[in-house]
Amino acid sequence: MAGQLIVGLDVSTRARAEEIVSLLGDAVDFYKIGYQCFYGADGYGLGKALLAAGKKVFFDLKLLDIDNTVEKGVAAIAETGATMLTVHAYPKTMRAAAKAATGSGLCVLGVTVLTSMDDEDVRQAGYERDAAGLVALRAQQARDAGIGGVVASPHEAEMVRAIVGPGMAVVTPGIRPAGAEKGDQKRVMGPAEALAAGASHLVVARPIIEAADPAAAARAILAEMDGKRVSFA
Repeated sequence: MAGQLIVGLDVSTRARAEEIVSLLGDAVDFYKIGYQCFYGADGYGLGKALLAAGKKVFFDLKLLDIDNTVEKGVAAIAETGATMLTVHAYPKTMRAAAKAATGSGLCVLGVTVLTSMDDEDVRQAGYERDAAGLVALRAQQARDAGIGGVVASPHEAEMVRAIVGPGMAVVTPGIRPAGAEKGDQKRVMGPAEALAAGASHLVVARPIIEAADPAAAARAILAEMDGKRVSFA
């Protein structure tokens, strides 16, 4: 169960990130490094150190550029031994990323629609679909591009799982355990419900890293997850 929980190291210093990892100890073995940590806390170096310590690393960089640049960037991340990397779920971008990751252990994830966005936000961005419709389109395109999985709201996890089948990762942020505040997230769900809906991995940051006892918070989330386990190779 611990392997399905990914803790987001959304902090601005490497010292704080390392402190969180130390506090979590063996309770967590999978960490997400996003913009804040990557740029503000030597996240690249931290990620390599975590990998050397036997942890799994998810670089949440949401790559989007011309095909050649994406391909070279994905290849560079693949060489680190990282487990996951995000790209924007545009067909050309995903195809370039899939090509670069071939033969490596890197699972490329296409980001569908951010969990901080709802139907009105999607319309304001110029899409003639609601959030669920855009997620469905991008899940189909991710499957066809041959990447390893997608990032989607837990509210779309069941739909996405039906589209991509059992072999792809469905990674869901927007996870809020019992009693946690939603913050700036709009499409959230509890841990057990997200797994039951088809998620393979859950990303949790603030409810763990801002807790007085991060290890206890992580164990509580793992206990909530315990009612449903999903296999993902």
